[in-house]
Amino acid sequence: MTKRRIAQTAEVLRKLCRRAVRPLTNQWYVSMSSKPADVAMSKFEPKQPLPYKLLSEKLDCVTHRLKRPLTLSEKVLYSHLHNAKDQEIKRGESYLLLRPDRVAMQDATAQMALLQFISSGLSKVAVPSTVHCDHLIEAQVSGEKDLKRAKDLNKEVYEFLSSTSAKYGLGFWKPGSGIIHQIILENYAFPGLLMIGTDSHTPNGGGLGGLCIGVGGADAVDVMADMPWELKCPNVIGVELTGKISGWTSAKDVILKVADILTVKGGTGAIIEYHGPGVESISCTGQATICNMGAEIGATTSLFPLNERMVAYLCATGRGEIAAEASKYKAKLLTPDKDCKYDKLIKINLDELEPLVNGPYTPDLAHPISKLGENSKKNGYPMDIKVGLIGSCTNSSYEDMGRCISIVKDAIEHGLTSKVPFNVTPGSEQIRATIDRDGMIATFNKFGATVLANACGPCIGQWDRKDVKKGEKNTIVTSYNRNFTGRNDANPATHCFVTSPEMVTALSIVGRLDFNPLKDEITDSNGKCFKLKEPQGAELPAKGFDPGQDTYSAPPADGSKVKVAVDPKSKRLQILEPFAKWDGKDLTDLTVLIKVKGKCTTDHISAAGPWLKYRGHLDNISNNMFIGAVNAENNEMNKIKNQRSNNFAAVPEVARDYKANKIRWVAVGEDNYGEGSSREHAALEPRHLGGVAIIVKSFARIHETNLKKQGLLALTFANPSDYDKVQPTSKISLLNLKDMAPGKPIDCEIKNGGSADKIQLKHTFNAEQIEWFKAGSALNRMKEKLK
Repeated sequence: MTKRRIAQTAEVLRKLCRRAVRPLTNQWYVSMSSKPADVAMSKFEPKQPLPYKLLSEKLDCVTHRLKRPLTLSEKVLYSHLHNAKDQEIKRGESYLLLRPDRVAMQDATAQMALLQFISSGLSKVAVPSTVHCDHLIEAQVSGEKDLKRAKDLNKEVYEFLSSTSAKYGLGFWKPGSGIIHQIILENYAFPGLLMIGTDSHTPNGGGLGGLCIGVGGADAVDVMADMPWELKCPNVIGVELTGKISGWTSAKDVILKVADILTVKGGTGAIIEYHGPGVESISCTGQATICNMGAEIGATTSLFPLNERMVAYLCATGRGEIAAEASKYKAKLLTPDKDCKYDKLIKINLDELEPLVNGPYTPDLAHPISKLGENSKKNGYPMDIKVGLIGSCTNSSYEDMGRCISIVKDAIEHGLTSKVPFNVTPGSEQIRATIDRDGMIATFNKFGATVLANACGPCIGQWDRKDVKKGEKNTIVTSYNRNFTGRNDANPATHCFVTSPEMVTALSIVGRLDFNPLKDEITDSNGKCFKLKEPQGAELPAKGFDPGQDTYSAPPADGSKVKVAVDPKSKRLQILEPFAKWDGKDLTDLTVLIKVKGKCTTDHISAAGPWLKYRGHLDNISNNMFIGAVNAENNEMNKIKNQRSNNFAAVPEVARDYKANKIRWVAVGEDNYGEGSSREHAALEPRHLGGVAIIVKSFARIHETNLKKQGLLALTFANPSDYDKVQPTSKISLLNLKDMAPGKPIDCEIKNGGSADKIQLKHTFNAEQIEWFKAGSALNRMKEKLK
């Protein structure tokens, strides 16, 4: 970029910052005219400079080697290679060793991640890392009361996370701070960042041009321990956006459409890269919404190129100098090369995009709003809406809230309020404080809404719902990201639909699925008919953001004297014992614990909701293992036959009986096994209760890696129809394991009575991952290396 171009860009940035930035009293704001020697990655880590110079140097090395145009995601990913000079780079084939810039963990997953880090024996994290308390706050009454209750109930866990963070050098965001992904966007994300996070919706940071990837806790431990992080080189799916977002259509509709096109597994093994002229019509937080929900299509992550909407957001959140520094590297590092090649290209014209409502039970079943009523009647969905819910990590920005408020005001002016209970979840304390200052919370209250705590709440099942009984068929509409069976309220009969917050608000006014706000009229309190106005809302607050209460706790310079204690009698925390090493022998005559039928997400394998309180206690949380999975033998959940006693019992009970009697077992499943949340408990629990292998038709990316990390064999049928050969009484042998090698199938024998079938099982283990299996887990292997 020429000096003249840099100067022109800097002037644009100055103007944007003057329009969007917080009041100048904010200590973090630095004038765009100043020239700091090193721009920090965040105000909380002033000694950690932006890595652009190093990334640029590594990128030069890679481009010289590959000699071809690169996509944006390739530029960001390859510039973080551990060894840019020698690393093999083949999309969909190579295993890349990478050096992420930071690690982020939410409280439910951080417990196990930090317990694993403690067991490694290291004294301090090697990269900037944070813990965010957002998952353990149950929605019950209202934000303030629910937060107070959560602090009391979870005191032991919060103290553990706080003291561990202080001892090992992590930043700690207290309960009430907000949802991890919103905090990251407001404070830590930046264009070109490579971050891993122990939550599947970590890709939210792609809205600020970062590669933010969801992982299990063991991966986080690797990075915090200063070891290279391994990722199979992703393919790249391009999504070209043309036209302009307008009217009732929102950013949420873009990802709902992409989910419709790709399905829940169509993004597996790929990064989704958005580009094209339509990008400029989407706000930074709207871009984050799109990236966030990319988790629902199995994508490794998603991202957008550096654009003016990102610049405006960086300035508004007090990071003008980061925007200025990023602009210097825009052409080289933060936009795709001309003529770069995508493995697949999807084109979406935003001018033609109709608002969508997806569901129930899966986030890729899309209904255009014009067809929702018709489709719902045809499929027998309950037409009356019981509850409307907006917010979550996907849709809780200032813009989201403002657009909903415009609809709410329109309804109130016509004498109407929400016809159904309406819950609002602010994404962060900063969002809550800002919308409170700007009168939005008062307006929501007039509408009949309940404003919940700055936390995940109902989105992850933390919802003490009272209006329906378990098993009662009903419909809810949300602006969340995930709508698996029982996801929000543990009721398998709840039909959850995901859509934009604007559409949730409109549907809640009428309370039925067959209402189309684009065309249908409503009767006001005086009996007159009217149409709701198209939603309007400011992208950023005119008065700047109000940070609200200070909810951050920085680690001390020296945390060596901080004590971290875990009570041996605790029901919520448990020091981990290392898993046993492989004994070098084949695994013969393994019992089938359960043959799972149909969709099996990590929610089915390790339920959330009330079980979240045991996320730091492996033995206690293992009592939820597979309780949501459907047993192929009887089409029932949590009811399998104990092959020792021939009696039916709960899955964890049978597994514990097998473990006590030294009976090793396998679980068998179908396609996209382990989709959904990144929770590694879905891998830890089978390992803890005596499982040795999971055999399925195909895996979701994060879960497959989590299984490998815990020393389990993650295997797929070479012939998917071999799934049908496995019976509840089968005995399965995995043979010639001593010869296990990358790309080499594993011989398997399935015994059914007096007959036996010999089949092959595929795997994606590379040489180092095979060492994880032999050592008993990746953590065991890491300890071997550190010694």
